[in-house]
Amino acid sequence: MVKVYAINGVTPVVHPTAYVHPSAVLIGDVIVGARCYVGPLASMRGDFGRLILEEGANLQDTCVMHGFPGEDTVVEADGHIGHGAVLHGCRIKRNAMVGMNAVVMDRAVVGEESIVAAMSFVKAGMVIPPRSMVMGMPARIMRELTEQEVNWKSFGTRQYHDLAVRSMDTMREVEALTEVEPNRARIDLGPDPHTHKE
Repeated sequence: MVKVYAINGVTPVVHPTAYVHPSAVLIGDVIVGARCYVGPLASMRGDFGRLILEEGANLQDTCVMHGFPGEDTVVEADGHIGHGAVLHGCRIKRNAMVGMNAVVMDRAVVGEESIVAAMSFVKAGMVIPPRSMVMGMPARIMRELTEQEVNWKSFGTRQYHDLAVRSMDTMREVEALTEVEPNRARIDLGPDPHTHKE
């Protein structure tokens, strides 16, 4: 059971196939779609504008989503928001990625299948075309993404689809062990496409 907070009579909505970590905070006008993943300590504060994660999007550890009254902050389908990123009043289009600790400001639009590099600052109102690599403070469009880079991003997002299912199926609050057990198991997810050769 996800613990959420209503404000002004508006209660967050979490699709039954989405995973929201118990330490995440969801307040007010928040809509989390099917197959989404919301990580530990993420904050979705829908006390002014509406916050939407569309199907298959992920919002990772310590991310913040917030916005202005009467406006929506949206991560479209399969959007991928890296650890510690801040989204304020912006739109992240389908299958785009915002890297770790990046900031995307009000009325900015990150185009479909684009990547905002880690630590970048996307200024208010910036419109990023599809399949762009964006980086810097302030962020600038550097080049078009390659097919390989888009495929890499898409693979990473599929891992978060799987993580939502694994988390719902196997994550439990438990007592810590006091020592490492013999033959300690590892989490095996199969070959890593970054190192695997065909």
